[in-house]
Amino acid sequence: MIVAALVRSGARADVATVQAQWLVEADLKGQSSHGVARLPVLVGRVRAGVLTPNAEPVMTWRSDGVLAVDGARGFGPVVASRALALAVVRARRVGIVLVAISNANHLGILSPYVENVAAQGMVALAFTTSEALVHPWGGRDAMVGTNPVAMGVPAQPSPFVLDMATGQVSMGRIIHHDQTGQALEPGWAIDAHGHPTTDASAAREGAITPFGGPKGFALGLAFEVLVGSLTQSALGRDVHGTLDVTEVCNKGDVFVVIDPAVVTGTAGNLDVSRYLESVRATPPTPESGGVRIPGDRAMKDKDRRRREGLDLSTVSWGAALELAGMTTSEADAASNGASS
Repeated sequence: MIVAALVRSGARADVATVQAQWLVEADLKGQSSHGVARLPVLVGRVRAGVLTPNAEPVMTWRSDGVLAVDGARGFGPVVASRALALAVVRARRVGIVLVAISNANHLGILSPYVENVAAQGMVALAFTTSEALVHPWGGRDAMVGTNPVAMGVPAQPSPFVLDMATGQVSMGRIIHHDQTGQALEPGWAIDAHGHPTTDASAAREGAITPFGGPKGFALGLAFEVLVGSLTQSALGRDVHGTLDVTEVCNKGDVFVVIDPAVVTGTAGNLDVSRYLESVRATPPTPESGGVRIPGDRAMKDKDRRRREGLDLSTVSWGAALELAGMTTSEADAASNGASS
């Protein structure tokens, strides 16, 4: 159904499939703010002419280890996946590759990028920026993006994967709470006057709080200037195009791919896997349900939802059906058990 909606908007089937996979992956991992709920915005951006569905990104090697990418306004996952495929091949020869992407649309969740690279035996880092949605520590106006960071490191039985934003939550999650009438958790956001709020509607007029207080703010600001300097993209309140349907997306994305075999001369480090297992096996505190490392909850949720199916909101499901031009029964028949 998601593929059908994207194809109906003008995307080729292969392009639509990649973008659909990212939306479904987000819902499978419990990040509904980046899942199917994003479909109307993507289609709206295509219709407005600010997203080119079948764009051909321009890949330019600035040096043996630096790949500059002009995304030509294409879907973020499509542009980034193609760039990372080139980076992985080059990193096996030179050891480390930096990818700087500009003029591409929203990447979606970062974990699949670093997870896919780590599954090929590589270390991966990912940085991206967003509209100014987070207030500086001590300030009330949104000045910094939520600016997620992700890392993937080869390990067994599955890679170590960290994917986190530098805001307490994403704006997509606040919008989701607003649409479903749910209250926010205390400490997530402030209103337009700088007061802490649990009202999602008021938070949309205010700003997201940085995670971890001043340290989270410092990290978010650092990632903002890092990505902006390497991609020559917009900064702060000048960033647009990941939440709206009218503006060209002008944020930046940076990936780093490292081949440990080139760096160390050995094929992987089994101590990483053993260490992660020892961390998981740490005796729990009385109040906890045990120790989880980054990525554990998301993978558990993904496995469960693959068995039980996605629990999409009525709003997201209805919008997807309308965009695909399908009834519920037609969508069920077309999917034939497929996720997208």
